[in-house]
Amino acid sequence: MTDDRAALRRELRERRRAMPAAARIAAAEAVAGRLQAFAWMPERGYVAGYWAMDGEIALHAWQLRLPKGVIYCLPVLGDDELLRFAPWRPGDPLVTNRYGIPEPDISPSSLLEADALALAVLPLVGFDSAGNRLGMGAGWYDRSFAFRRERSAPPWLVGAAFAAQRVDALSAAAWDVPLDAVCSETETLLTAPGA
Repeated sequence: MTDDRAALRRELRERRRAMPAAARIAAAEAVAGRLQAFAWMPERGYVAGYWAMDGEIALHAWQLRLPKGVIYCLPVLGDDELLRFAPWRPGDPLVTNRYGIPEPDISPSSLLEADALALAVLPLVGFDSAGNRLGMGAGWYDRSFAFRRERSAPPWLVGAAFAAQRVDALSAAAWDVPLDAVCSETETLLTAPGA
């Protein structure tokens, strides 16, 4: 990561943390509606979100609107540096991972591989109109969804962020996994062919 990328990451994280509570709630509602509007929003199967931390846009409104046949999952960090996904409902037990992020407290044998998902919504630090994403920099999502560089969906990959996190342009690295779409409270960007 270059110093410029590190500085941009700090600036964009500060932008999202500075959002007032009322704007956060309204944005979460708007993003939930945008996610539900996708033609490829599944009626059944597994979808993944994330536990919002550090000012990330929350997905609780979307989770509560999922069709009855859709099971919401949260990511779980693997010792092999890959994410697995665990079904989770409000009230289910959680543990804190090495980054301080809550994860479902379930047996590793019950975890789903990334390719078992129909749709995954990823948190963003920043994004551009081409669908390039700036994450936290550890590469968890890029490693876990690397198979998507070789084939089209599923799972569909959608970034979620506040409009204030959009930047003019981000350079993509060879290992970056492209998103199919990005949703903010003000727009939906379809970034992949066929999306």
